[in-house]
Amino acid sequence: MFKLSYLIILVLCTLTSLAQMPHGEGFEIDCTTCHTSEDWKVTKESMTFDHTTTRFKLTGQHQQINCKSCHQSLKFKEAKSECFNCHTDMHNNTLGSECSRCHTTNNWMIQNTNKLHQLTRFPLTGNHAVADCAACHPSASSLRFEPLGIECIDCHHTTYNATNNPSHLQVGYSTNCTDCHGTKSTSWDGATFEHSFFPLTDGHRIACIECHKAGSSQKISSECVSCHQVQYNNAKGHVASNFPTDCKLCHTSANWLQTSFDHNTSNFPLTGAHTSVACATCHVNGYVGTSTECNSCHQKNYTAAQIPSHTAAGISVDCKTCHTTTAWQPSNFKHAATGFELTGGHSTIVQCSSCHLGNTTSASAACVSCHQVQFNNAKGHVASNFPTDCKFCHTSANWLQTSFDHNNSNFPLTGAHTTVACATCHANGYVGTSTECNSCHVADYNSATNPNHKTLALPVTCGTCHTTNLGWQPATFGIHSNYYPLTGAHAAIASNCVLCHKGGTYPNTPNTCYGCHAADYTKTTNPSHSAAQFPTDCATCHKNTAWVPSTFNHTQYFPIASGNHQVSCNQCHTTPNNYAIFNCIICHSNAHNQNQGSIGCYNCHKNGQAGD
Repeated sequence: MFKLSYLIILVLCTLTSLAQMPHGEGFEIDCTTCHTSEDWKVTKESMTFDHTTTRFKLTGQHQQINCKSCHQSLKFKEAKSECFNCHTDMHNNTLGSECSRCHTTNNWMIQNTNKLHQLTRFPLTGNHAVADCAACHPSASSLRFEPLGIECIDCHHTTYNATNNPSHLQVGYSTNCTDCHGTKSTSWDGATFEHSFFPLTDGHRIACIECHKAGSSQKISSECVSCHQVQYNNAKGHVASNFPTDCKLCHTSANWLQTSFDHNTSNFPLTGAHTSVACATCHVNGYVGTSTECNSCHQKNYTAAQIPSHTAAGISVDCKTCHTTTAWQPSNFKHAATGFELTGGHSTIVQCSSCHLGNTTSASAACVSCHQVQFNNAKGHVASNFPTDCKFCHTSANWLQTSFDHNNSNFPLTGAHTTVACATCHANGYVGTSTECNSCHVADYNSATNPNHKTLALPVTCGTCHTTNLGWQPATFGIHSNYYPLTGAHAAIASNCVLCHKGGTYPNTPNTCYGCHAADYTKTTNPSHSAAQFPTDCATCHKNTAWVPSTFNHTQYFPIASGNHQVSCNQCHTTPNNYAIFNCIICHSNAHNQNQGSIGCYNCHKNGQAGD
């Protein structure tokens, strides 16, 4: 039976869908969501439709009302979701059309008016938070809340106009009450205007209108004279001495008679003798723009100074360069600080102008800038082209005591150089004199014959072999290896030159072994070099370390220690000085094949084992 009921509903819905849909086109909700099979009547108990699936969720009182209250027709999509579509605006559109800004769906009562007011363009603070709404909104009783101005004067213009202590209108006070008054105050008294830009202390604790006489509190001058011109004019000496009109430089607001000016806080602190000088002495033309330069007050002292004469020497007019404010004497100028210390004869100079002709900035530290006359008159200085830097030879204590030490120059004098007259080397003056040996000794170099320096092209730097000792002796020939290397036993006699250079004669000294060792060659008997006619090139068999042992080993060519071959060398080597030629036939005349000669013998018997 249950299945039949649903079948009937389904048939009815199908027939209905074929007919015109009462809920409008596009309505796709299943009929059973709201209707039953018994009849089309809809009750809340039978309806299963969930309103939260729509764009308007039912909350609070909306859950209790009849659907028809909002859905006036069966075309449910035509129902509006705005509050004013269903609810009459009791506020006559003075608060907008969005009821939910203040009300909830539970009831029309407003829980927190102040909190809502904080979201407006005039948040309630202080006394505004506890004031009656009708005090600002006169039509609140009829639920009308017209927009009001948010400036203080919009509500408080009556109070502003009525205030006379001081008169706000007359002084021209700001209409923004919060500039002086707080919203938490219970009365207008006790204004708290921030006057820190010009503190109202001591004598300035007066009625506003006494300063703000122009009817405005804006742009009034903070200069003392703008209020106290009369007091300034009447004060003794102020106008005549052209005192500054900034009263606070000397006075306080507590008492005019107590001056507080401290010159040490200015850009010219008073020290030394300045502390006892009358103000008008310096401030002749008033107090504004008075120069702090020394010569503005002390030009006469500067001009009158004679020891030294400041004007003649061109000394700076900035007195503090040399003097203090305590007294003119003693001066604290230290000439040593300039890099030119006044010692010796310079310390006795009284007048700076003796050196500083008209100024102190261009005086030269060069001796000749002051002593050109002495240089020109000194014997031999100009003729010998002496250097003009006097301190090379002289001190400032005494011209006659020369102090030049050649050993402090880049050419110390040693040996024979210590006795040579200066002009011998400094023929063209003292500046740029060469320190090269050949600049003075080229003639000695060219004339040397033992050995001939030019022929051997020896270095022109004499110091390579010679010292500065007189007579060029002793000489050390450190470049001997360029001509003949001294190695082995020769190195041991390197300092005994005469062993090779007989009689100290160097030209034509032989550089062959035999040239020096002919006696050793001749007296040798084991074997006799002369009899055997050995080569005279000792290096063939000997080393320059020692004669023995010799390096010639006959066995490596032909063993002579066997048989009867222990004979004189020249018995086989018949050609003097050429031991590559030997003769076997002299002794071995019965040789097998004399046609091949000695070479033939050697080819078969070179090991010395056949027919010895």
